[in-house]
Amino acid sequence: MPKEKKPYPCPEFGAYLRELRKEAGYTQESFADAADFDRTYVSGVERGERNVSLVNICRFADALRIHPSKLFEFYKSENQ
Repeated sequence: MPKEKKPYPCPEFGAYLRELRKEAGYTQESFADAADFDRTYVSGVERGERNVSLVNICRFADALRIHPSKLFEFYKSENQ
């Protein structure tokens, strides 16, 4: 029997990033500036339309002043 695939994680990651950004007191524009991204890129990530690279995850984490692993707390594994 084939293994069931996990749903596409980008929308969940984006929603979690938005939550962390707001908790940190950033607007989308100020967060984009802090992480050195264009605001439209941040918007696309938060809407789950972008598949974020590891380098960009680290840039988001630096702007939020958190460890990059914190950005993966959105992920719910069936093995947890």
